[in-house]
Amino acid sequence: MTLAVFTARQIEIMEASSKRIHQFGIQELTIKNLAADLNLSEAALYRHFKSKNEILSGVLSYFIQEMNAQVSLIKNDTNLTPPIALKKIFDYLFNSFVKNPALVSVIFSEGIFQYNPDLTEKIKAMLGLMHSNISSIVLEGQANKTFISTVGVNSIAIMVMGSMRMVVLKWKLSNHQFNLKKEGKKILEDLLIMITK
Repeated sequence: MTLAVFTARQIEIMEASSKRIHQFGIQELTIKNLAADLNLSEAALYRHFKSKNEILSGVLSYFIQEMNAQVSLIKNDTNLTPPIALKKIFDYLFNSFVKNPALVSVIFSEGIFQYNPDLTEKIKAMLGLMHSNISSIVLEGQANKTFISTVGVNSIAIMVMGSMRMVVLKWKLSNHQFNLKKEGKKILEDLLIMITK
């Protein structure tokens, strides 16, 4: 994966975009509104990004890079057992979402990606990266007899990812009315009971 390099101003624009989507919905993310939010002219904003979709693509690229770096550190820590590695990955994700709930609004706005191949590819890449990392941890857990091997690696990875996605979506739709970290941790622990020998 090629790393994108963003300027401080681009990061500021991407953060403002995420906040606007979170507060008002994707339909209110326009260059005009964003320029007003940032007290910039539209021309100045266009010097940093060519379009709204390029901004959204940047938001996703930035998150994917951060996520990949953190997940790789966790996955490559040989002192962690597979269950602890999974817990640490989701702790990191839940902390990221609680710290920046606007990010959830971007990632979970399927309408944004429906007609844009570049954005669709970014989401697919993010899901693929998570699936690959979780599958690798599950495979290690099956190899060292921590996890059951009667259920396939792919099925377990999808169950874990789907459950965590459901918790985050529920949290978003409830307007953050419950403790995401606590709820997510409980569900992951229950899943681990089901797949641990």
